[in-house]
Amino acid sequence: MNARTPVPVALCVAALSALGGCQTTKPYDYTNFRAHPPRSILILPPLNESTALEGTYGYLSTVTLPVAEHGYYVFPVEVVDRFLKENGMPTAGEMHQVPLNRVAEITGADAVLFVTLEQYGSKYRVLNSTAIVKVRVKLVDTRTQTLLWEGRSEAEQSSSGSGNLLADLIAAAIVQAVNSKTDPAHKVSRLANAKLFAAGNAGLPYGPYSPQYNKEP
Repeated sequence: MNARTPVPVALCVAALSALGGCQTTKPYDYTNFRAHPPRSILILPPLNESTALEGTYGYLSTVTLPVAEHGYYVFPVEVVDRFLKENGMPTAGEMHQVPLNRVAEITGADAVLFVTLEQYGSKYRVLNSTAIVKVRVKLVDTRTQTLLWEGRSEAEQSSSGSGNLLADLIAAAIVQAVNSKTDPAHKVSRLANAKLFAAGNAGLPYGPYSPQYNKEP
C-alpha cells in the first residue's frame, strides 16, 4: 500500500500546478517600448464616451502629474489644447486625428498619449452615490506610429448610508446638491491613474528622468 502512496500525491501536485498555471497572468510585452523608449510625451485631451460634459478636461487635469512622476517630460496640456484649437482642431475627436509626424516636427515629442474616457461621473441612488472613472490609453511613437504601450483602468468611490433613514435621505440630498456644483469624479481619476500607470503590473515603465529608470526586471 505504501508503495502506491506517492502516485496520487504526485498526481495531485501536478493537478494543482496545472490549475495554478491557468491563473497566471501573461506578462505585458514591452518589446516595442524598449525599441523606441520615449523621453517626452504629449497628452491629447481625452475622447469622452461618457455622458459627463466635464469629463474631458476634468480627467485631463489629473493625468500630467503621474506621467511626469514616472520620469517623462510632459508637454503642458493647456498649451497643447490651445495650440491645436488655434490650428483648426476644436474638439478632442479632431485632435486625435492629428498626423503624428507633424507632432514630431512641430513639438519634438517622442510619443503621444491617446486617452479615451469610457465612464466618468456620479451615479445617484436614493441613499447613496458612486463616483466612477473608467479609462483606456494608448502610447504611440510619433516617428514610427508604433504602439508602445496601452492600458486600462477603473476606480470608484461610494458614499453609503448610516442606517438612519431620515438622516440618510437628508445627507443624500445634500451630497447630490454639492456634487452638482463640484466634480467628485476628479478625485476618483487620481485613483484610476495610480492603478493605470503603476510600474511592474503591465503599467507604464519608468522614464529616463526617474531614479528607477532601467531598474525594472
